[in-house]
Amino acid sequence: METISCIKGRRSIRRFEDRKIPRERLEEIVEAASYAPSWKNTQITRYVIVEDPAVKKTLAEECALGFEFNTKTMLHAPALVLVTMVEGRSGFERDGSFSTPKGDRWQMFDAGVAAQTFCLAAYDKGLGSVILGIFDDEKVGAAASIPEGQRVAAILAVGYPQTTPPEAPARKSVAELLSYR
Repeated sequence: METISCIKGRRSIRRFEDRKIPRERLEEIVEAASYAPSWKNTQITRYVIVEDPAVKKTLAEECALGFEFNTKTMLHAPALVLVTMVEGRSGFERDGSFSTPKGDRWQMFDAGVAAQTFCLAAYDKGLGSVILGIFDDEKVGAAASIPEGQRVAAILAVGYPQTTPPEAPARKSVAELLSYR
C-alpha cells in the first residue's frame, strides 16, 4: 500500500468481527511501529496486547471513566493494545534535567507518533483500530500489570473491521491549515 493511500484511507474503527488476530500479524505491526521516530532515538514506546476477556472486561468496565462508548468498543474488540511509555527518557538529558521547556510532555508526543504508526501499519495489514484516550491510566496500569517506570499513554482497540468504513469526512482546506511567515 502506498503511504498517501494508507494515510487517507485509515479510519477510526469501533466495530469489529469476532475473530482473533494472529499473534504473528500483531508482531509484524509492532515491528513496523518500532520505526516511529522518537526523541534522540530513545524508543520509549512499549505495546501490551490484551486478549484475555477478563482483563478486557476490567479495563472496559472499571477504567474507562464511565465513557460508555469506549466501554462498548473495548468489550467487543478482539485485542486492546496498551501503548505505554518508559518515563524519564524522552525530553530529558542523561542527568535527568529537561532538554526543552516542554518538560516531560515530550514523551506523550513520542507515544502519540508511535500509536499512529501502529494504526497505519495495522490498516496496511487489513486491521481496523481506534485510539482511545478516556481512561484512568493508573487503574489501567494496575489491571494490566504494567511494569514500574512505564505509564499508559493510549489504548488502541484493534480487530478486523465489521463493515467497510465510509469515505473520509470533509477535511479543512490547505489554505485553512497552512500559513507562511
